[in-house]
Amino acid sequence: MIKIEKAEVAGIEPALRAMRNPLDSWDKSDSGIRYTGIDETPEFHVGEADMELALRLVRAGTDHSKFMRMIVVYCDVTAPLYWWKEADTYRAGVEKNSCSTMHTLHKYEITRDMFSLDSDSAADTAIIGALEYLRKQYLQTQDRGVWRHMVQLLPESFNQKRTMMISYAALRAMYRARRHHKLLEWRNFCAWIETLPYSRLITEGICDDYN
Repeated sequence: MIKIEKAEVAGIEPALRAMRNPLDSWDKSDSGIRYTGIDETPEFHVGEADMELALRLVRAGTDHSKFMRMIVVYCDVTAPLYWWKEADTYRAGVEKNSCSTMHTLHKYEITRDMFSLDSDSAADTAIIGALEYLRKQYLQTQDRGVWRHMVQLLPESFNQKRTMMISYAALRAMYRARRHHKLLEWRNFCAWIETLPYSRLITEGICDDYN
């Protein structure tokens, strides 16, 4: 299971300005504010000339598409620890601030919906039951040894929420490497990437074949 909420994209307009700095070609930019909808809401729109140049730079490689580092997405991601373990390998262009297991694990009843589990086996039920038993015991005794035991038993299927800041450059690296991953969470994450504004900047030129 992976859930992505409250996504906001920032920095497209200044990134396009920066993109044109090397050749002082700002006069060729055709992006700007457009008024859309019945209430004519102002909205920044990337023009055809800017998009053509941006895609050309993206295809040329990371040395030429540094502007992609300036476009960032803020979002809340809830995912199992086994997914976060792989996501943590991405450090450049990624910042995360997580909910604290240490401070909050004992505050709420531990139930099955806190885990990403594909089955409902007796072993799963036993582990969740043991964690809930230890949680109640800790609340009664405040014994740190009990709390430590609870944390040690916590499986990698436990879901954790983190607020992330991710650059388009980092998303492109993720998309390239993970779009055909065995984990459904990665495939769903890459499908979400495709819904972002001007996602072609991320997906452009990436072969659909398996790595």
